[in-house]
Parts: sequence; structure tokens; C-alpha cells
Amino acid sequence: MEPESVDGSHQISKPDSIAENALKLPRSERAYIAEILIESLEIEDDFDVSDEWMEEIRKRCRQIDEGKARLIPAEEVFARLRREAS
Repeated sequence: MEPESVDGSHQISKPDSIAENALKLPRSERAYIAEILIESLEIEDDFDVSDEWMEEIRKRCRQIDEGKARLIPAEEVFARLRREAS
């Protein structure tokens, strides 16, 4: 929902403006920003994650950022598993 200005016209909120500009960036830069924002939520505080697993997570994120990992959509993985199980 867009906020209204004093004169009743619609204006874009700061978060919407930031998101709009971010969506214009290349995919790798959007992924980098998303990673930083997610990390800022301090999810580790909600879950007990060992130092070893945190390093593994960081390693995998680096591999994705560097294009060294082949990402497979979940739908494709589940379809393959269903075929193999039948």
C-alpha cells in the first residue's frame, strides 16, 4: 500500500523505492544484497548452529555468488525423486 502525501497524491515509500532500485540491479548484485539483509536478521540467534555449519553455509553462499554451484529448482528435484521412487 502506497502512502499518501498531504495533497492526497500517492508517493513511493523509502523501502519501496529501495526495492524498486534494487530490482534493476543484475541478479548477482541482488543476491548479494539479499544475503546481507538476511544475515542482518541474525537468524543464528534463533537457532543453535555450530561454527562448522556456519562455515559450510558461508562456503556454499560464496560458491553461489561466484557461479561455482549449479542450482536446481525444487520442482525439478522433487519430480526426479518421484520418478526414481516409482
